[in-house]
Amino acid sequence: QVQLVESGGGLVQNGGSLRLSCAASRSIFSNNIMGWYRQAPGKERELVARVTSGGSSYYPDSVKGRFTISRDNAKNTVYLQMNSLKPEDTAVYYCNIWPLRVRNYWGQGTHVTVSS
Repeated sequence: QVQLVESGGGLVQNGGSLRLSCAASRSIFSNNIMGWYRQAPGKERELVARVTSGGSSYYPDSVKGRFTISRDNAKNTVYLQMNSLKPEDTAVYYCNIWPLRVRNYWGQGTHVTVSS
């Protein structure tokens, strides 16, 4: 059964931190590059971090130096540590494989709101 369950979001002040977690089914997690995506109101979904099964990571410039992605292969879980949060980081955060397929299953996401 395909499953992605994101958690850890919430309301935080500008400059604060949050740690997101994503529990994935083994069929999704195993041997796949895993990513964190976000979608802000009125905007398209974008990748904010990805990590290989070996731990190599990538970040776009918008979050580089502030976000850290990690994964626990034994627990089929991927994490996103977010520091120095900014109001523009406000979005619904999702995890999924990278790259995305033509059709993808999405979890419910976890809401992150950063107040100014």
